[in-house]
Amino acid sequence: MSADREAPTVRVNPSPASAVAIIVPVLVGAAAAVLLGVYAKQHDPRFFSINVAGFSSPVAVKTWLATLATALALFQFISALAMYGKLNPVLRRLSGTNTSWVAPVHVWSGRLAVLVSVPVAVHCLYALGFQDYENRVLIHSLLGCFFYGAFVAKMLLLTRKGLPGWVIPVAGGLVLAGLTGIWLTSALWFFQHNGVTF
Repeated sequence: MSADREAPTVRVNPSPASAVAIIVPVLVGAAAAVLLGVYAKQHDPRFFSINVAGFSSPVAVKTWLATLATALALFQFISALAMYGKLNPVLRRLSGTNTSWVAPVHVWSGRLAVLVSVPVAVHCLYALGFQDYENRVLIHSLLGCFFYGAFVAKMLLLTRKGLPGWVIPVAGGLVLAGLTGIWLTSALWFFQHNGVTF
């Protein structure tokens, strides 16, 4: 080994400051998830919400908005892979050599995904509340609370400096997993029982 080459430093244990920078946002996200769940459980469901012209029902609107949010989240995953340099050479060739557009599109697609998910969450919280009459619905309710808690934690983590490199990808993965689970337990179920209709 040459003397001018330094061995890479590996941080096994995060410093106390970076541990606090991780723990506090995670606790705030957990509190947000619990508060949403408590509100949804205690709130008397109103069983109505605003419909959008052109859709057959409020549930159809909710289903398509959830599908759009999930598609945008999957794009977030792919664009994150591009930003971290994890796409294979074939995908890199398809996207071209100039990838400066990836980061802003990643940010804006994430903002749009959350914006699209808000009417869905409002419908679930206000019109339906926290439901547990069957396993699918219970899992859906829990995942809804988890998703917004994970989202809050991720947004707070993004404001922290000096975090270990794994933190943001793990937080993003949890947000994606939560949203995907929500889609599988609601929109997919709707499409299976009603067909792909508006």
